[in-house]
Amino acid sequence: MATGWAHEGAVLDQIQDTISDGVLNARARMPHGPGALECVECGEDIPAGRRKAIPGVTTCVACQSGRDQSVRHSAINRRGSKDSQLR
Repeated sequence: MATGWAHEGAVLDQIQDTISDGVLNARARMPHGPGALECVECGEDIPAGRRKAIPGVTTCVACQSGRDQSVRHSAINRRGSKDSQLR
């Protein structure tokens, strides 16, 4: 496949980098450390099952659902492809 100045497999490298960035971003947002007995947003008790399933959890299911809906991803392509620079 003719890719101009890019080396063979450059497209696959960029796809893999995008996936890796997404995984690292998701892992960074995961709770860690000691958890809380009560939700830091609403004050409701966090069930023991949730605290056991997600170590470091600090929010109840309802508050976490609201947080998950408000996650915004950047539209900036930090890899610097020519296509993204033309937008």
